[in-house]
Amino acid sequence: MEKKRRIVVTSALPYANGDIHIGHLVEYVQTDFWTRFQKMRGHDCVYVCADDTHGTPVMIRAQKEGKTPEAVIEAAHAAHSRDFAEFEIGFDNYYTTNSPENKAFSEAIFAAMEKSGSVTVRSAPQLYCEKCGMFLPDRYVKGACPKCGAPGQYGDNCDKCGATYAAEELGDPRCTVCGSAPALRDAEHLYFELEPSRGLLLKWLPEHTSSGIANKLMEWFGEPLRAWCISRSAPYFGFEIPGHPGKFFYVWVDAPIGYLASLKNWCGKHDEDFDAWWQNPDAERYHFIGKDIVRFHCLLWPAMLETAGMKLPDGVFVHGFLTVNGEKMSKTKGTFINARTYLDHLPAWALRYYYACKLGPGIEDLDLNLDDFVQRVNADLVGKITNLASRGAQMLNKHLDGRLCKMDAEGAALAAAAAARADAIAAVYEARRFSQVPAEVARIADAANQYFDSKEPWKTVKDPARREETRAVLTSILNVFRKIAIYLKPVLPSYAEKAAALFGEKDWTWDDAAKTVEEGAIGKYEYLASRITQEQVAAMVAAAAEKPADSGEVAHESRASKNKAERRAAENAQAADVPPVKPEIRFVDFEKPDLRVAEVVACEEVPKSQKLLKFTLDCGPLGTRTVFSGIRAAYPDPAALCGKQVLFVANLPPRKMSVGVSEGMILFAGTPGKDGGVLSPSSPAAPGTPAL
Repeated sequence: MEKKRRIVVTSALPYANGDIHIGHLVEYVQTDFWTRFQKMRGHDCVYVCADDTHGTPVMIRAQKEGKTPEAVIEAAHAAHSRDFAEFEIGFDNYYTTNSPENKAFSEAIFAAMEKSGSVTVRSAPQLYCEKCGMFLPDRYVKGACPKCGAPGQYGDNCDKCGATYAAEELGDPRCTVCGSAPALRDAEHLYFELEPSRGLLLKWLPEHTSSGIANKLMEWFGEPLRAWCISRSAPYFGFEIPGHPGKFFYVWVDAPIGYLASLKNWCGKHDEDFDAWWQNPDAERYHFIGKDIVRFHCLLWPAMLETAGMKLPDGVFVHGFLTVNGEKMSKTKGTFINARTYLDHLPAWALRYYYACKLGPGIEDLDLNLDDFVQRVNADLVGKITNLASRGAQMLNKHLDGRLCKMDAEGAALAAAAAARADAIAAVYEARRFSQVPAEVARIADAANQYFDSKEPWKTVKDPARREETRAVLTSILNVFRKIAIYLKPVLPSYAEKAAALFGEKDWTWDDAAKTVEEGAIGKYEYLASRITQEQVAAMVAAAAEKPADSGEVAHESRASKNKAERRAAENAQAADVPPVKPEIRFVDFEKPDLRVAEVVACEEVPKSQKLLKFTLDCGPLGTRTVFSGIRAAYPDPAALCGKQVLFVANLPPRKMSVGVSEGMILFAGTPGKDGGVLSPSSPAAPGTPAL
């Protein structure tokens, strides 16, 4: 029996000046996977987070919009909370850094730092705008990056190369308020001395971060650790530093303290003792963060906590960035996609599942390949896993009164093998090797699908003498699916909740995977997941694309040039008596068609049509489908095709025609009217069998 653990988990705080986007979600989704798994295992686990609200960007935005900073962050908090909720991020407390708890913790930690002698006051040059009459905070000044030379960069970091620097290092700096060139003036600031924490950090880093992160940060220890400026001059939206009028805590002081404040707020709501969670030596504290903020979380934050007598994190889990189609997210290409834009076009569960397929414990970047996204969700989650529940439950409800029985020997062995994977799957969750979870359950699903196809319950259910045999097969299939759904619950919580309801259960724990459900009734099958389409993805990308300033004129010219080029290509091709070359495709496009074997049950002419034949196909577990095909000239006697096997494309969306709805496409070869051209498999196969 695993010992019960007490765990505090955090994700980095999203900034209140921007929307949540799919890059942010890489972090929150994986944190959510891990915390949901810990709760399923029976541990006391609290997941806290908050909006990061302070700093000059919020203040600038408030001024531009004619609002107070408080109004700006309140609106941001509502939008962030809504987006996170719809992506099923299960925060136990989602708070704000502009809170009384955060103010109290910030002042207490600063007092301890000051008492220890690790806070010093220094005079340092700072950019001052003569026209505005104020020292310029980082985000009130723009100029050329001192590292890469990129123009128009703010005074704290470069969006192009990622470098961090002091505002006075910018080339050709300009005040963002009035546009004038600021001058350098000396200003007093408060600094937190890091060198006294050298010994602590040298010991803590390799024990509580990955080797790659620790080795990278060790580069800072070749010389005395630099003091860190922890103050900003007015005007500044934040907490004023006690005893230092006109000076405010730099946002990177009170932002990580926001973890403590959110936990404190949660404790107040649930009558819990804060020290029993954060200060408890038996408790565990973990941060999930991106690789761009490692320095703050692995150098400054531990030193602050140690100086204040607070417990340090037990682990800092660092992840990489998100790329889309192998490139940095781009507004012009429509791949910089806000969470809300995604949700307007696609279901949250699809992205959660795809991220699970790609996430590991390292700092490698994760690529969202949009073609692969559609293919993997449809082929694996929908076609391979969900199809088990869909086929099994609907057949049981339709033909066998929705009642389960004992599994047959082969099915029971299959379910036992699935249950035996519980510890292995738990281990990969614990180690944050999330990509192995879909791989594990896919192997279980493959075995179940092979068993299902070999038993052919869609045939045996029609034979009264074999109904109970069929019931045993469906009971086995549903038991295997139930275990898969339990293993996927941290990744797909709503999906698992609906699956549990099918069996009359709720609040599955990890131990429930060891159980079987037999001799009872199942509920009505409820939609779990359906296929997503390239059209949905294309609409999302179009909605996210940022048009250039002169978009109308440029688009018009681009379309005119393109049309002219296409006409010229068509004319040249016509002159050469060859068809125009179609647009290039990628190799991944060949993987999209789902080719299946089907048996022709009926074939007839379509009245008032000289080209069409109407086929009725037995597609095995996929059911019966109607397909219209324009090959009437090749088959004067359509009835002769009855009983033949054909290949058809099973994953084409239904197409509404004037004569009816066509549910696929049959593949033919040869010359119509001469050799007929029906393309049959080389040897008979069960209807619905994939044609690989």
